[in-house]
Amino acid sequence: MGFDNGDVMRRLPAVDELLREPEVDGLLAEHPRALVVAAVREVLQHWRETARAEPGRVPGSREELAAATARDVAATVRAKARPALRRVVNATGVVLHTNLGRAVLPDSALRAVHEAAAHYSNLEFNLDTGRRGSRYALVEDLLKLLTGTESCLVVNNNAAAVLLALGTLAADREVIVSRGQLVEIGGSFRIPEVMKQSGARLVEVGATNKTHLRDYRDAITSETALLLHVHASNYRIVGFTHEVGLAELVALGREYGLPVMSDLGSGFLVDLSRFGYPYEPTVQETAGTGVDVVTFSGDKLLGGPQAGIIAGRREAVDRMKKNPLTRAVRVDKMTLAALEATLREYLDPEAALERIPTLKMLAAGAGVLAEKAGRLAALLGPALAGRAEVGVEEDFSQVGGGALPTAQPKTVLVTVRPEALSLTELAARLRAADPAVVGRVREDRFCLDPRTIAEDEFALLTAALDRALGVTE
Repeated sequence: MGFDNGDVMRRLPAVDELLREPEVDGLLAEHPRALVVAAVREVLQHWRETARAEPGRVPGSREELAAATARDVAATVRAKARPALRRVVNATGVVLHTNLGRAVLPDSALRAVHEAAAHYSNLEFNLDTGRRGSRYALVEDLLKLLTGTESCLVVNNNAAAVLLALGTLAADREVIVSRGQLVEIGGSFRIPEVMKQSGARLVEVGATNKTHLRDYRDAITSETALLLHVHASNYRIVGFTHEVGLAELVALGREYGLPVMSDLGSGFLVDLSRFGYPYEPTVQETAGTGVDVVTFSGDKLLGGPQAGIIAGRREAVDRMKKNPLTRAVRVDKMTLAALEATLREYLDPEAALERIPTLKMLAAGAGVLAEKAGRLAALLGPALAGRAEVGVEEDFSQVGGGALPTAQPKTVLVTVRPEALSLTELAARLRAADPAVVGRVREDRFCLDPRTIAEDEFALLTAALDRALGVTE
């Protein structure tokens, strides 16, 4: 005997009828009516589609169908009531994980953001004169002090900083850049495309692996507006290579009266080479070469909020401040508050290594991580006994965020091998936890890197794994 789709449709409760079901009616006391009604309509539509495609899956009686629908509505409401932007325990070991929000802000920045968001502030009000002020002035003196430059400007990310700089200094004219520096900066956005959007005309010189000073010199014409150097912060070309150093490029620019710009991408304010990382030029060193403009990110190796920072000679940066595009890419009060607090930590570089989470995670040595992994494993072992085997093994972390691409800092992983649950299912359950947990899936084990797990997340992680392994199919 076949299923009567029309009969199934008639058995579906109406919206008002379903809202009177005790399980659904109770939701109205806890959640906005609009949210509950939207969930009811969504679930009813799901059952209609199921009735058309797989009528055998629809409960037989009207009462059973109403009860099943009510349960689905309750689950849907709970899912819709959860914030879309949720906390995640980052157990991947990728410090600047772009998909997980990059830098974790220092406590001082969190306090500053709360203060700025909870109260009125002098965002664009000069308290000395009682007149309108500039939001950019709030961090400019601090940036000038830390970078050793004459003028600074903050926009919403480094791509915007590059766009604004090129549009201000080289619109409708030529910008010379090495072919080996035409990077993709993430999200499929590439330097040539950003340059095209700015109105500047790209002039490529040299080869992918080798560019010489003569290549720049031979390309200079009356249409040249700028010499651009793009630091390879997210990749490396090794072997038979040569690139022109910034100091050489600056000297060439001076010879021809041309400004020189350096796009650092991810900018250091402290040198981490003493912790075993490959050498990377700091912002101060880059500015010290005499470049007219240097741009870098606030949310990568700086360890602050998403921002693009432009620093350099007063004449060049002040021109950008007057560009109408500056308003379109400006930062808000919360970004400025977080950035200022983060920058203030750098006034004491040694303290910054301890107080800025990004720097602290990067500076953590193998011994510290081994001890941390041992404590986490000691918690997980008894909690997951009989359901998973817990162990430790040596491995490597990643910096992430398009920074230090060749760095492989040593770490010690905590591994979890489930007895009766697939790794795919375990990973899915952990992502659905509150807070969600994201780690590494390796062959027969789920791996947790303590480098990116905060001490106060050990208990959360243990509880999430306990629940995830609690029910098997």
